[in-house]
Parts: sequence; structure tokens; C-alpha cells
Amino acid sequence: MGAVVALVVIVVAVIVIAKLIRIVPQGYEWTVEMFGKYTGTLTPGLHFLIPFVYSIGRKMNMMEQVLDVPSQDVITKDNAVVKVDGVVFYQVLDAAKAAYEVANLETAALALIMTNIRTVLGSMDLDESLSQRDAINAKLLGVIDEATHPWGVKVTRIEIKDISPPRDLVDAMARQMKAEREKRANILDAEGFRQAAILKADGEKQSAILEAEGKKEAAFREAEARERLAEAEAKATTMVSQAIAGGDVNALNYFVATKYVEALVEMAKSPNQKTLLLPMESTGILGSLAGIAELAKDSLAGQQKGHVEPPRTPPLMR
Repeated sequence: MGAVVALVVIVVAVIVIAKLIRIVPQGYEWTVEMFGKYTGTLTPGLHFLIPFVYSIGRKMNMMEQVLDVPSQDVITKDNAVVKVDGVVFYQVLDAAKAAYEVANLETAALALIMTNIRTVLGSMDLDESLSQRDAINAKLLGVIDEATHPWGVKVTRIEIKDISPPRDLVDAMARQMKAEREKRANILDAEGFRQAAILKADGEKQSAILEAEGKKEAAFREAEARERLAEAEAKATTMVSQAIAGGDVNALNYFVATKYVEALVEMAKSPNQKTLLLPMESTGILGSLAGIAELAKDSLAGQQKGHVEPPRTPPLMR
């Protein structure tokens, strides 16, 4: 009998010691209740409690935690049905609020998050929901963090993992994207042809301008050459006239012989000319040229001797 009593005493002592000494692990906080009422919070470390008066209420995890958001159907603003899921990162900052302000923290947070996902995506078109993930995450984070603040919880991050439209809608989007790319390609091709046509026309314009400038310059130089030739002929004619007026018939013979030879040259250049017939006077013209040459020699010789011999009459003017 004594052994049984001793065993009971030992068991009671162990229970009392276990309720007296409390060790809170790192990353957790425990709430303390006195006869069921919250009185305080135990931080990580060694603590002593009066057994049967104080008890542990909730053991709250104070580390950052991850909550998976299950997939759900969401109707967008343009009546497209998509499947959306996500992930939430949150951390308990106040153990008492997280324990006593909400019955089930994870369930309440999950319901709140799923509801706000439907609200945010329902206000956006499908294209916006697919292309503006960052905007959706930021908007959800602001709404959820504000709603969970009274619970002593800080939502640090919300990420939409996947937005899956129906298969037929995906096919329609693929066809639309292909048509849009073909449209852009056609526009680029047309723009390329347009630029090529513009460059070609500009090149032809510049070529025509340069050709016109060349013709203008050629015409100017030809006119200048004709003017100089006319001046030379006028000067030669004046000199011949002065020589004739001075009684020198050799100048007249030279002038007539030159024109005669030029006429024969033009006759020889004719493309239809096969045979050239020289008139009888040709020998006379040639004789005149010979006489003119002889006259020039005599004139030069006379100038070298200091006097000029009287001119001899060429055969043409006899």
C-alpha cells in the first residue's frame, strides 16, 4: 500500500513540475490563460507558471509562413472563365490577436484571399489579367494586408501562380496573335516597298537633274565655242577685207580656198557618200593653196631680211 502511495506522489510531482516549468522554442509565442482568460504571452525561453492556475492557451508560430491558394474559376470583365491559383506569404506579429481575434486564422485568410482574387480579376479584361500580373499582385497585397491587420497578421507577399483560360479561348487567342503578326509583317513589307519606291523616284529625279545640268553645261560650252568661232571668222573676214582694201589679193585667194576645202570636207563626211567627184577648179584651188604657201614663205623670208617682197598673184585669181 505504501508503494502505491509513493508512486502516486511521484506522478503528481512530475505533473506539477511539468506545469510549473515551460520552455518556449525559438520562433514561437505561447499565450497564457488564468482560468480560461488571456493574461499574457510567453516569448522563447524558460518560464515558470503556477500549476492549475495558469495554463497555456495557444501556441502561435511567429515565423513567416506559406499558404497555398487552391485553383478556382473566375469570370473576368469580358465574361471569360479562367482558372486561378496562387500563394500567400504571411507572418503573425501579435500572438494574442492571431489567437483570439479570429477563430481559425488560416481558414479565414484563405477565404478572404480567394474572395478578393475574384473581385480583382472580375474588374479586368482577360488580356489585362494575363499581362498585368504585377498590378494584380500589388492590388491583392494592399487589400489583404489591410483586412488582416486586426488579426495581428502581416501579409508580406501574394503571387498569382497561374491563370488558365479555356482551351477554345487559348486557340482563339493564338489565331488572333497569328493574324496580328501577319498584319504587322504585311505593314512592314508595304512600308519597305514604299521606301524603295521613294528612293528609286528620288534617284531618278537626281539623275534627271544631273543630266539636265550636264546638257545645260554642254549647250553653254557649245554656244561659247560657236561664239568664239564666229568671232574668229569675223576677225578673219575683217583681216581679209583690210588686206583686199590694201591691194593684197592673196588674202582673198586664201579665204576662198579655205571655204572651198571646208565644203569638200563636208561633202566627204556625208554618210550616203560613196564616190566623191572633184570639179575642174579643184586643181586651181590646190594651186592657190600652193601659191599661198609660197607667199607665206616669201613673206617670212622678207621679214627676216628686213623687207617685204611684192605679193604674187595665186593661180585662182589670174
